[in-house]
Amino acid sequence: MLTTRIRSTMGTLLTLGIALAATTVIGTSDLSATATATAAPVHAGSDQPIVIGHRGAPGYRPEHTLASYKLAIAMGADYVEPDLVSTKDGVLVARHENEIGGTTDVAEHPEFADRKTTKTIDGRQVTGWFTEDFTLAELKTLRAKERLPDVRPDNTRYDGRFEVPTFDEVLDLVRRESKRLGRPIGVYPETKHPTYFDSIGLSLEEPLVRQLRGHHLDRPGAKVFVQSFETANLRELAGEVRVPLVQLIDATGAPYDFIASGDPRTYADLVTPEGLDWVATYADGIGTNKDLLVPRDADGYLTEPTAVVDDAHAAGLIVHAWTFRDENQFLPADFRVGDDPNAKGDAFSEFSTFFDLGLDGIFTDYTDTAIQAREWWLENKSAA
Repeated sequence: MLTTRIRSTMGTLLTLGIALAATTVIGTSDLSATATATAAPVHAGSDQPIVIGHRGAPGYRPEHTLASYKLAIAMGADYVEPDLVSTKDGVLVARHENEIGGTTDVAEHPEFADRKTTKTIDGRQVTGWFTEDFTLAELKTLRAKERLPDVRPDNTRYDGRFEVPTFDEVLDLVRRESKRLGRPIGVYPETKHPTYFDSIGLSLEEPLVRQLRGHHLDRPGAKVFVQSFETANLRELAGEVRVPLVQLIDATGAPYDFIASGDPRTYADLVTPEGLDWVATYADGIGTNKDLLVPRDADGYLTEPTAVVDDAHAAGLIVHAWTFRDENQFLPADFRVGDDPNAKGDAFSEFSTFFDLGLDGIFTDYTDTAIQAREWWLENKSAA
């Protein structure tokens, strides 16, 4: 399957950085007037890590809304990241999970009260309302709300204002904003629970490929990464698409397709040199929990960096890390300021620590912080 695609990272990886122009732009023809230079491909170990708007800009707007993605773009994100799940009628929509009780006002709709149910998702029982039980037309009657109201109370003022967007609407937004701003903006979709959706006859991969092709994005040089915590769907996509694939790796547990098939390997096995060599047979990069790169001790302080970044680069893989947030409760104890878990800590120092590892990109809830941190880090690096 991979004989024509030995995953040559050197030839197919996307170009990085805000200032890079233009033939890699989403909807190349739409930006022909503003595209003035051809960006060169980047290899693992880039000097300028990309900034990925994780679910848009959820530090400021409810996640996975067009308003959240648009704000991340305005703040300078190189890519925006929609998590994708399916509706009952097979339309891909952007939600963190297929359970939407915590991210929409569905509980306030009496007409959908009987849709509340309990399901087993990836081996875990979940109670709520699920996208696969709603048509797109029904989902469009709902409105998004802040998922973490206790952490980000300011975002609750936007509750009820924004729809659940389709993947197609996200791609249209990215194309329009690329044209309006005159710079290429990328999209970084994640397929959520692919084994589960396959089991109910709503496979995510086929509509994903159709949407990418419909937007002329299934081509080398398109500013697209496709990511997943599972491996089987990425291995399938490796023979279907011409854009880079990223294997997501958590700090604990195992890909659910491994669990479902009886494969004893875990995420920890995937970040060994042997595991990374295997990942490189179908993917171009890894997206890791940042704790795999610099673990924390029992008190939450950073310890010594691991060899994961260097080992991944040696295997020809790029490394993107997640998730960088400004609030104390998400920061290592080294960078917390004060005792309020929801107050903003010294996120700039955390970014600097991780950029020094040679990361190729980061996922962040606060694009503005990440862009400023990257700028300062690059300035200090060039001055050294």
